Amino acid sequence: MSVGAYDQVPFTELLREPSATAGRLHDTRRLRLRRRDAEDLVLQSAERAAREDEVIDVSARLLTGFVHDPDGALILRRILPQALPWVTFLPTEAVDELVEELVTTLRAAVSIDNLWPVSQLLVEWRHTAEIYVDPLLHAAATRVLGDDGGPVPVPEAPESVE
Repeated sequence: MSVGAYDQVPFTELLREPSATAGRLHDTRRLRLRRRDAEDLVLQSAERAAREDEVIDVSARLLTGFVHDPDGALILRRILPQALPWVTFLPTEAVDELVEELVTTLRAAVSIDNLWPVSQLLVEWRHTAEIYVDPLLHAAATRVLGDDGGPVPVPEAPESVE
C-alpha cells in the first residue's frame, strides 16, 4: 500500500461536485481530500477498503504463525531490516522484543479492526532506534537521575468558570 497512490483534491471539490469527484475513483485507488483547517480525509471505494482489510488480516495471521515457528522467527528477525531499515540500530535483545510486541499488537489490533496501535508501536520503536544511534540522545536517555525528587504536591482545584 503506497502513500503515492493518492490523487489529491480540495475537500470543497467533493462538496461542489460529489458525483464527479467520487467518479474519479474509477481511475485511482483513493482520493486525498485536502482540508484547510482540519486533518485531510481519504476517500476510497468500500470494495477496495474491504479487500485491503482482508489482506491486512491475512498478513497479520501469517506473520503470527510465522513467528511462532522457531525457523520462522529466525527468518523474520533476519529479514526485518529490509522492511524496517532503522531496526539495524537496535541491539539484538531489542529486536527480539520488537518482534514479540509487533506480533502481539498486530494480532490484537486486527481483532478490534483498528491498526492505530500498530502504527504507534512502530513510531515508538523508530524513536528508540534514533536514541540508540545518537550518542547525545542515548546519554541523556540512559543517565542516572540521582535522588528521588521527593513528594509531589497535590495540585489545587481549578477555579470554576461561570
